Amino acid sequence: MPALTRAGLALAACLAVSASAAAAEAARTIALTTASPEARAAAVEVVRRIENMQFGPDLQAAARKAVEADPQFAFGHYLVGVTGPGAQSKPHFDKATELARGASAGERRYIEAALLNRAQKAAEALVIFEALAREYPDERMVQMMLGQINLAQGKAAAARAAFQRAMALDAGTARVHALMANLEGLAGNYAAARELYRAALARRASGTVPGQVFFGLTMTYLYEGEVDAALGAMQAFLAEYQKSPQAAQQPEVFIWNAMARINLENGRYDAALAAYRKGYESVPGSGLDERQKAIWLGRLHHGIGRTLARMGKADEAWKEAEAVKKMIDEGGEDGKEFVPAWHYLAGYMKLEAGDAKAAVEHLKQADQDDPFIQLLLARAYEKAGDTLSARKSYQAVVESTQFGLDRALAYNEARKKLSSL
Repeated sequence: MPALTRAGLALAACLAVSASAAAAEAARTIALTTASPEARAAAVEVVRRIENMQFGPDLQAAARKAVEADPQFAFGHYLVGVTGPGAQSKPHFDKATELARGASAGERRYIEAALLNRAQKAAEALVIFEALAREYPDERMVQMMLGQINLAQGKAAAARAAFQRAMALDAGTARVHALMANLEGLAGNYAAARELYRAALARRASGTVPGQVFFGLTMTYLYEGEVDAALGAMQAFLAEYQKSPQAAQQPEVFIWNAMARINLENGRYDAALAAYRKGYESVPGSGLDERQKAIWLGRLHHGIGRTLARMGKADEAWKEAEAVKKMIDEGGEDGKEFVPAWHYLAGYMKLEAGDAKAAVEHLKQADQDDPFIQLLLARAYEKAGDTLSARKSYQAVVESTQFGLDRALAYNEARKKLSSL
């Protein structure tokens, strides 16, 4: 998926931008501090696009218009940071923090809380957002953030109350339905989640193909063990995506890889290999830079290697693992961030080859926040005879609040194992 920070986008997306500071305070919403109608209009446009899931490379350009119209607009700088890539965001966040000292109290504290949340200090951010919710009860963005932070912390009741309040303020946008659908999905209410995802699709902006929604639909079927229905949802996503402007900005490989992985983890190995290879065909001629193309090549080797391992072709699989390791080593400093992915691959292969001890050692060095890696680790511990550690890893899968493909592919097995170990 395009690498916009979801948490950051969520912070910006729900802000009610009022016509004036006085009107905002009277309406019990947060006042934005700018005297420029052009800056305010630009902020409104960015908010509108995000709320309608209109992501893409032109989103930051729209945010920059707010700063160009008013260089002292704290929230404008915040939006530029939110919509920009990684390292480029920090100067704008720093500028937003500096300018917020002279902004309205609500704007200043919102930016403070938002940046705390981005810095993985969710508990501190939550305290501020809860206070803002009391002081600005009609501010929808605060309710949305309360919902997301509480959901991430596993506080489903608080998350539900916040999302319901946000819907009461404005139920006309796609994002709020999609986020509520995520909550229903984590609660195991899969039919209700699908209704909300479909409501989100009905409210999306014309010409947009929101991957978050199609992936969400797919996962509800996976949780119910309906593999063909899950693949059908992804195929519908692919068909729409291929006709959309988004396909020219981001190749369709990520959709094919998801279908490949669903096939792989459900024993459909030939279909998995075909999907991995078909997806990569969209990469070489795309507009991605060379680094991104290399990353997708690494993912191709990774996926083929895992599939060959499941097929019992250990020697062929390990050649794919060696290709990934070579790419990482040749990448120097840039390659270091992919070392955990290498351990995931090596651990997967060792597990399939029956070497549980080696699998454990590799998987312990992979991403421990990934529910699927926790499932693999649990399998490895169980095969090694360490039942206590296996139960802890299975429990980590079940308790995870990530509503993504990793958890959807791991949850049912982990839940069943917990009842039998």
